[in-house]
Amino acid sequence: MEFFSTQNLKSKIQNHIPARLPEFSKAGVVVVGDVMLDRYMWGDVSRISPEAPVPVLHCREQTRALGGAGNVAANLAGLGVSVQLCGLYGEDANGFCLQGMLKDQGIVDLCFAEPAYATITKTRIMARQQQLLRIDEEQSEAVSDAFAEKFVKAVQSAIRPGCVLVLSDYGKGLLTAKICREIIHYSRFCGITVLVDPKGLHWEKYRGACCVTPNIREFEDVSRKDSRDEKVLFPEAAAMVDQLDLEALLLTRGQEGMVLFQKDADPLVIPARSREVFDVSGAGDTVIATLAGCLAAGCPWSQGAEIANRAAGIVVGKLGTRPVRKDELEQLQSEDFRGSPKVLPAGAGLEIIKQWRRQEQRIVFTNGCFDILHPGHIKLLQAAATQGDRLVVGLNADDSVSRLKGSQRPILKQEDRAAILAALECVDLVIVFAEDTPLKLIESIKPDVLVKGGDYTQKTVVGRESVESSGGRVCLVDLEQGLSTSRLVESILKNAQSK
Repeated sequence: MEFFSTQNLKSKIQNHIPARLPEFSKAGVVVVGDVMLDRYMWGDVSRISPEAPVPVLHCREQTRALGGAGNVAANLAGLGVSVQLCGLYGEDANGFCLQGMLKDQGIVDLCFAEPAYATITKTRIMARQQQLLRIDEEQSEAVSDAFAEKFVKAVQSAIRPGCVLVLSDYGKGLLTAKICREIIHYSRFCGITVLVDPKGLHWEKYRGACCVTPNIREFEDVSRKDSRDEKVLFPEAAAMVDQLDLEALLLTRGQEGMVLFQKDADPLVIPARSREVFDVSGAGDTVIATLAGCLAAGCPWSQGAEIANRAAGIVVGKLGTRPVRKDELEQLQSEDFRGSPKVLPAGAGLEIIKQWRRQEQRIVFTNGCFDILHPGHIKLLQAAATQGDRLVVGLNADDSVSRLKGSQRPILKQEDRAAILAALECVDLVIVFAEDTPLKLIESIKPDVLVKGGDYTQKTVVGRESVESSGGRVCLVDLEQGLSTSRLVESILKNAQSK
């Protein structure tokens, strides 16, 4: 592999997402590895315990998520990929919880439930965005040879032509060298692509896989090279491809993005997408899951790596272990062509609002068609923004506007209207809704303040009862007299006819 100077390598940067995402629904992936249950206790800290110098958490909410290989499978399911999970959990309460979560998410559960095994569980104590403590319940002894034999046979039975296989190794004793070698050898014989999220220092057990996806710290530990010098790092990564008989190595570098190394090809540098980072846990799971889904759907390595990079940029903006969803990738894709990261589908928007609430920020909501933005709209939005910390705008979709305003409306399509609203500094989030009224969206958001124009009365505001029942209030803002989109349209048409 020929290498270039750092300056020339920068010219190899790729930062493009395809016009259309692959058909994930036609893809199949088998995930094999350490399955875990991630538990979270969310709350606030306002005092120190009188019993010991430790913070006291007032727990307000408890949540659970699939962790480890389970999170890889959850990411694949979120993209719409057909996914099977082969792992190990106990016949205990946490194991039964995992079973139910896998079923709810449509993941085919091929895991072994062993009575003598304790389900790996990680409990994180969270004060707003800050992790105070993590409690691990696990046993990391290597599985027995007898179990390894039946486990490998189960994995072999799950493999189907055209699928992709992921080894998600968290070093908890399941993916022993023997199991890895046998699965990789069988998969290679069958022509199956194998991706590995590696763990530890002994990567020789992954020899013959198609790709490993280490983060920069894991790679440094194995290579014992300084990652800050690309002239050292890049040749070392290329040598690793040859040493382990890989097709590719995808190196994730945090804020510096990713680099894809392939045999007989130049390194492909993929910059990170700049966004607010809340939590990097689970980002590696998202990377390998998205790459696997793309390859199973027929994408080339470069395209799969690009989309995986975008997916990672989404999940680091979430707090806690949360998989990426296809609609979030589609939204991110549309932002690259028109629009703003402030414009999100309802599902992704509600996730952001949930994070704001954990930061104790007051949510303000208003809505409208906003077809041809005028000074009256600006005054309303600016006034609404002063009522809290975050302003969320519900925007009527095109079909909804046509039903409300007539077949000749809207003048501007919803993508354009959303982009204009998002460009305003006072607006924090825009969510397009398809219904004629925002009631369903308001009930989901439960804003602290619902703002409408002064042409409404308290009793005629849609969503008032829902907001007030959850402790919120309605605020009416005086409108600019004589300003409306309908009058602007009439004036434009009249001027056009007079010429």
